[in-house]
Amino acid sequence: MRALGIALGALMVVMGAIWTFQGLGYIEGSAMTDQTIWATLGPVLAGFGVALVIVAARKRE
Repeated sequence: MRALGIALGALMVVMGAIWTFQGLGYIEGSAMTDQTIWATLGPVLAGFGVALVIVAARKRE
């Protein structure tokens, strides 16, 4: 389960970055380009991904 949590968290960080860059207009060619909602949701998703990686990687006692 530990590896799954880390992998899922890393995927969330990558997807959040993609959403952010699309929302800001740096990545073109989709309906998400230059849309404020994706520029807002991207960092939120990436933040949850970072939190998931930290929780999953934490050594359980």
